[in-house]
Amino acid sequence: MIMYTQEKVYGDYCMDFNMKKMLFIYNPLSGRAQLKNKLNDVIDLFVKNGFEVTVHPTQDKLDAMNQVKNRAQNFDYIVCSGGDGTINEVVDALMQIDERPIIGYMPTGTVNDFASSHKLFKDIIKSANTVVSGEPYAFDVGKFNEEYFTYIAAFGAFTEVAYQTPQQSKNMLGRQAYILEGIKRLANLKSYKMKVEYDEGQIEDEFIFGMVTNSNSIGGFKGISGRGVKLNDGLFEVSLIKVPKNPYELQMIINALLKREPDKNYMYSFRTSKIKFMCDENVEWTLDGEYGGSEKEVVVQNIQQALSILRPKKEK
Repeated sequence: MIMYTQEKVYGDYCMDFNMKKMLFIYNPLSGRAQLKNKLNDVIDLFVKNGFEVTVHPTQDKLDAMNQVKNRAQNFDYIVCSGGDGTINEVVDALMQIDERPIIGYMPTGTVNDFASSHKLFKDIIKSANTVVSGEPYAFDVGKFNEEYFTYIAAFGAFTEVAYQTPQQSKNMLGRQAYILEGIKRLANLKSYKMKVEYDEGQIEDEFIFGMVTNSNSIGGFKGISGRGVKLNDGLFEVSLIKVPKNPYELQMIINALLKREPDKNYMYSFRTSKIKFMCDENVEWTLDGEYGGSEKEVVVQNIQQALSILRPKKEK
């Protein structure tokens, strides 16, 4: 068996060729490095439940993506532990290959929107138990031009906060780190004149914020993307916020978001399977809380039930 740098392989598969092969990738810097003290317990649990486990701690940004893209064909399960950025890398890599293993996800990030939407446990041991005893759930994946995302593509107000907030601040302050970073940017809100085409028509307007989501949780806050969200229906929830003309309109927008009731006077809200954004200037995007590039034209498409993830079994 080939041994990889920084890796260990657990499970004596020479004695049992029927053992399920797992590639376990974890981000050692995610959250408050909470996995570190329970790593041995987690691996022991996997091995006791019939897995041959290859462990790889990520070494740098995009390492998880490269590991999965190059090695997924050798494994039955890809299990990752980290934040929304880690699961984004795994999903992006799996969408680029033909045969896609089942995903297990142990959330240890600061916000964990993807995990919240899928009702995954934040507790390490409970999360590991979901990997060994959960049931597969097919979920939608978003395609952003030639990249992929799990739950949100967004532009405009505060979207850069997620990827520009230092990891050290996230570890120390948690969600408060995002709020503090966002306050710094209130004076520099920028708007974009856009043409937007979607399943049922088109819009031309000026926006300070837009998001295309497949999630019940955005930035740790639940319900912002609307009610009745389904993660496998082939549809995105889209919210586009117009430029407020005065402080009163800005307050009305904030009230609508807090109440989770879109105000048609100040925003557009709809569902669609595909959407195209066109702007005369470059627009910076974020994908799952990570920098998604600067583009004048973007096509976002829903790939229905593209991947399967292990989730807790429903109680009967």
